[in-house]
Amino acid sequence: MPLGISVAPVHAPALDVAAELLALLGDTTTEPRPDPQLEALTLAVAADLPVLLWGEPGIGKTAALTQLAEALDLPLTTVIASVHEPSDFSGLPVVGDDPAVQGVPMAPPDWAVRLVRAGRGLLFLDELSTAPPAVQAALLRLVLERRIGALRLPPGVRIVAAANPRSSAADGWELSPPLANRFVHLQWTHDHEVVVRGLGGTWPRAALPRLDPERLPAAVGLARRAVCGLLSARPALVHRLPSTESRRGGAWPSPRSWEMTLRLIAFATAADTSRDVLSMLVRGTVGDGPGLELLAGMDRMDLPDPEVLLADPASVVLPERGDLRQAVLDGVVEAVRRHPERSRWDAAWAVLVRALDTGAPDLVVVPASTLAALREEDWDLPASIERLAGAVSLSRRADEAAARVAAAAGTGR
Repeated sequence: MPLGISVAPVHAPALDVAAELLALLGDTTTEPRPDPQLEALTLAVAADLPVLLWGEPGIGKTAALTQLAEALDLPLTTVIASVHEPSDFSGLPVVGDDPAVQGVPMAPPDWAVRLVRAGRGLLFLDELSTAPPAVQAALLRLVLERRIGALRLPPGVRIVAAANPRSSAADGWELSPPLANRFVHLQWTHDHEVVVRGLGGTWPRAALPRLDPERLPAAVGLARRAVCGLLSARPALVHRLPSTESRRGGAWPSPRSWEMTLRLIAFATAADTSRDVLSMLVRGTVGDGPGLELLAGMDRMDLPDPEVLLADPASVVLPERGDLRQAVLDGVVEAVRRHPERSRWDAAWAVLVRALDTGAPDLVVVPASTLAALREEDWDLPASIERLAGAVSLSRRADEAAARVAAAAGTGR
């Protein structure tokens, strides 16, 4: 080497180093972690129902869909609905050699062709609330019938959409009622513990629900009894279009959404899903009011038959939840009222004693008072009534004391 000449050290290009750093930042893992909203999303996807995630910008809707596609090994196709024209979803007309004979076929977009060729995938319709009404109308057939132009998406394709509330959407529109009624609406929120742990490199893992093959017939039967039982008793809930524009853009009851609800109940039952997840799905399909009525009815479907309890009070097993236990006790007393007999009256007292021994005494106060009023003149008081009388008296004294304290507080004394 000639004297006085130095050679500069060889360095990797700056962008290569940046790429290495980005790769390290993107190197994350997943872990099994209870996440009700992710479980609800996965269950609806398994049930092959279109899902719409509602959440503020930057809350992680797109990231959740990307992770879900990876976990389910489905190719992800993202379509920003707001930047497309109606013809992008209904198909572009292509004039052939003889339109009068062959007609004018509607050519689908390239992303739809790729999905059909793959035979499976996750179609993510993003920014749905910023799509104008004409585009929303064109999406109706895609979401319900899976058709784009002359193509039909294969059964292996699932559809999930995302939207921001109108208050935080850029030039946002309310969702049209026909389009809104085709989705399972899930409110997407962030869990700070999940975010912190995810930024640390570990995110929750999504997995398809494990359906128990032995529970499938019973799950379908339960779903049909629950939905049909509610609609038989409340026919006004079969179809109820909300009166305000904002509520029409969400979940509301219709024959279509009840059919979706029935499917979700069957899937949730077969997968032994938690009540929280089932509540998200039901309320996200038919709305809060009808959904809560349905859930309450399902709770009562599992309650023991009052006649069975009266026939064998010694083997009574009452629910742990106070509202369900109260419903059982009220049902027993009502059964005696409908068919008053001495033996049934005595058996009802035995059920109330069982409730006193295994739960809160205040739950027996009203049933005991009602049952006592059903006594005929020639019916002797059962020995067990002494224990109930003490509990009822104590509960009443506690209520009276609480009332006096409240009255004193109200007068400022």
